[in-house]
Amino acid sequence: MSFVPVSSTVIDSILFRDAFGTPAMREVFSDRRLIARYIEVEVALARAEARCGVIPSEAAEAIARESRLERIDFDHMRHETDIVGYPILPLVHQLVAMCGEAGRYVHWGATTQDIMDTANVLQVRDALDLVEADIRTLRGILADLAKKHRNTPMAGRTHLQQALPVTFGYKVAIWLAMFDRHQERLAQLRERVLCVELAGAAGTLASLGDKGLQVQQALAEELGLAVPATTWHVARDGFAEAVNLLALVTGSLGKIALDIMIMASTEFAEVYEPFVKGRGASSTMPQKRNPISSELMLAAAKGVRQHAGLMVDAMIQDFERATGPWHAEWIAIPESFILTAGALHQAKFALGGLIVDTDQMRRNLGLSRGLIVAEAVMMGLAPAMGRQQAHDVVYDACRSVNETGGTLAEALAALPAVTAHFDRQAIDRLTDPANYLGLAPAMVDRAIAASAKTH
Repeated sequence: MSFVPVSSTVIDSILFRDAFGTPAMREVFSDRRLIARYIEVEVALARAEARCGVIPSEAAEAIARESRLERIDFDHMRHETDIVGYPILPLVHQLVAMCGEAGRYVHWGATTQDIMDTANVLQVRDALDLVEADIRTLRGILADLAKKHRNTPMAGRTHLQQALPVTFGYKVAIWLAMFDRHQERLAQLRERVLCVELAGAAGTLASLGDKGLQVQQALAEELGLAVPATTWHVARDGFAEAVNLLALVTGSLGKIALDIMIMASTEFAEVYEPFVKGRGASSTMPQKRNPISSELMLAAAKGVRQHAGLMVDAMIQDFERATGPWHAEWIAIPESFILTAGALHQAKFALGGLIVDTDQMRRNLGLSRGLIVAEAVMMGLAPAMGRQQAHDVVYDACRSVNETGGTLAEALAALPAVTAHFDRQAIDRLTDPANYLGLAPAMVDRAIAASAKTH
C-alpha cells in the first residue's frame, strides 16, 4: 500500500495544493525555509554585533560556521515549541549547543519577536518577488490580448444587459490597467514593509546599551533590509498592507474570472479557457467544459479577502507587546501569498491561451436587432432633422421592432422622415454596431502605451 499523506488543508493537500498554490510559493513559506530564515537572522545578528564590537569576531565566525539547518533536530524543536509557545527559544537552545564556547553569544540582546519578524520579512521579500514576476508576465499576456482584439466588436453590458458596443480589446485593456496599478503599488510598499526588526524586549534596545542603533543598522545591512524609524513590534501596518495588496490583486483576478465565466456560459459562448483534454469535465455530463481556472481564481479572491480583514484586525495590539493578534498573522500571511500565487498561476494559464470567438461576439451584438445602437442612430439623424425629432423617430422605430419584429434598419427604412435624408446603405451603416465603438480602440492604445512605461 502506498503512503497516504495526512494534509488537511488545500494549501498542502496532495490533491488540491497545485490548484490553490504553486510549489515555489509553498517553498518560501515551508517549515524548513522558515527555520533557515531564523538561523540566517541569528547569524546576521552575530555578524552585525561583531562589526560593532558588541561580541568577539571569533564568536560571530563560529556562530556563522556552526549554525546549520541540517543539524537541527526538528522533532525536538517541535516538542519544545509546543511547550514554549514560540520556536525561537527552542532553536536558540540547539544553536548554542552547536556553537560550543561561542554559543554564549547566540541571540545576544535580541527578543523572540525580533528574530521571527525579521525572518518573516525575508519570506515576504521572496514572496513579493514571485508575485511581481507573475504580475509582469500577466501584464504581458493582457497587453498582447488587448492589442490583438483592439477592434473586435462585442456587446458592452451594464447591469447584465446589452448597453453599447465596445471592443474585446477595450475590456482587456481595463484588466491590464488594474495590474499596472498593482505593479506600482507593489514597488511602493517594499520600502515600508521590508524593514529589519531589532528592538529588544520592550522595543527600546536597552539590552545593547549605546550600541543598539548601530547594531540595528548593521543587521539591516547584513540582510539587505531598511531601518525603520521606530520599532514595529506592535505597529503591524506593514504586513497588513502587504496582505491587503494581495487582496487587491486577487480581487482584480476575481473580476476577470467572473467576466470569463459569464462570457463562457452557453448563452454567451464568447470566450473559453484553453482546451486541455479532461479539464473541466463533468462526471455525468460529457458535454461540459467548466471554467476551472476562473473558478479557482474567484475562490482565492474570497479567501485572501478574509485574510486581509484578519490582518487589519491583528493591527489592534496592546501596549508594547501583543497578547494574541500577532499569532493571527502566522495564519494569514503564508496562506494569502500561497493563494495569490495559485490565482496568478491560473490566470496566466487561462488568459495566455484564452479562446476568443469573435464571430459569436458579433452574433451577440445582433441579438437586439440593432437596438443596441439606438443612440448612435439618433445622433446620426440629428444633423438632418434636429435632435428632438431624431429622438422621436428612433423611439417609434424601436417600438416597432419590439412589437412587430424585424430590425431597427428595416423599421427606419419604412419611415419617410428617415428616407427623405438617408438611403438604405446609409441606414445600414448607422445601425451597424461595429461603427459605434466610441473611443474604445484609442483607449486600448493609451492603456498599452501606459503599461509599457510601468516598471
